[in-house]
Amino acid sequence: MKRILALVLGLAGSMAAAEDMKMAVTTSFHNSGLSEILLPAIKQDTGINVQLLVVGTGQALRLGEAGDVDAILVHSRSAEEAFVAEGYGTHRREIMYNDFVYIGPSDDPAVIAEADTAADALVRIAQTESVFVSRGDDSGTHKKELSLWDAAGVQRGGDWYRPVGAGMGASLNTAAGMNAYILADRASWLNFGNKGDLALLFAGDPVLFNQYAYIPVNPELHAHVKNDLAGQLEGWLTSPRAAELINSYTINGETLFTFNAQPAS
Repeated sequence: MKRILALVLGLAGSMAAAEDMKMAVTTSFHNSGLSEILLPAIKQDTGINVQLLVVGTGQALRLGEAGDVDAILVHSRSAEEAFVAEGYGTHRREIMYNDFVYIGPSDDPAVIAEADTAADALVRIAQTESVFVSRGDDSGTHKKELSLWDAAGVQRGGDWYRPVGAGMGASLNTAAGMNAYILADRASWLNFGNKGDLALLFAGDPVLFNQYAYIPVNPELHAHVKNDLAGQLEGWLTSPRAAELINSYTINGETLFTFNAQPAS
């Protein structure tokens, strides 16, 4: 009886040791499947149960500003730096990267597979008025897409340009249904099941680099946030254990993310 009681108390103690924290993450990070690899390992190694709020980068930043989460993991550097500069985050810590890619109909009516640059590919899509699905949701991917159109000097709009206001998975589903072009992060594309007649048509331009960064919410603005847990999670995300899991996560032999933890900024 004493042994059973000891086991029960031991289990209760281990359960009580687990602590919850909230982190807002991008839909692309979640859709990649990497969260399913990392979260159990984080809980096992640290006892932290990370509760994800899966939203676009813009919404993740707004959740941080309101103090509704303890940390964010997003991918839009200029917006992240502004978030920290305005005092909402304590610092920005780069964790990993992948790249953006152009997806489109396998018959490639705009012939973007022959484009020399990411800008050239967008010019070809606009000139042929081939249907292009935009996230349209103020996410990191959407922000990147808009910056690419601007850099290409292309006026977007008209029936061929279709903002959908949705996450990465839903937007890819829309593109598959419409047999349209779309900008996606490589990880989400590789983990996407409903590819239909779509194919990866253009990649490799350095401007398509896609960095993910971790930002703890500032406890000086929101005293209730769990800054201690956010700090522990940052330590884990920049550890050799995280590097091994991130670098070894593959689909069909293709690496989805590359670990590149950098000093805080």
